[in-house]
Amino acid sequence: MDSHVLIAPSLFDRIIDRLAHQLLEHHAFTETDLVGLQPRGIFLARRLQSRLQELLPSSTIPCGALDVTFHRDDFGRRNHPIAPNATDMPFLVEDRRVILVDDVLHTGRTIRAGMDALMAHGRPRSVELLVLIDRRFRRELPIEPRYVGKAIDSIDEQYVKVRWQGQGGSDYVELFNQKPA
Repeated sequence: MDSHVLIAPSLFDRIIDRLAHQLLEHHAFTETDLVGLQPRGIFLARRLQSRLQELLPSSTIPCGALDVTFHRDDFGRRNHPIAPNATDMPFLVEDRRVILVDDVLHTGRTIRAGMDALMAHGRPRSVELLVLIDRRFRRELPIEPRYVGKAIDSIDEQYVKVRWQGQGGSDYVELFNQKPA
């Protein structure tokens, strides 16, 4: 199976640092929350939370994990049962600014499900999207990220896999010519 590295381990931390600084340019983090979409967006949200805490040591950066399983538009169309992930939102987002975080933006359907799920936790003042990888040319919904780690052009058959240090090995991103087994 052919693959190539989109983001090497040597570049990964610099991208996280850049995204954290971009967030600081636009948010004071007095009324802003990070919300990572399960299952993989939470890894990026927690990494950003950690970096933001280093940059703002006297602040508390709220970070939640949001499961979108039952809000997906393909929930009943799958051939196998979907296992939900845990939602951990120890705060309400009512009248707060929310940064919705996911690892890869492809069709936009997971983000739409995330926005639906988010509304169960209050009505945010605003919602912005941050993604590590933006697969630009396959959007099915009019959803665009405000903060992007790396934008790529890819075809449908290709698959992007983000590898996180906590899952064994280094942080990096690969592009496969077909979905890995």
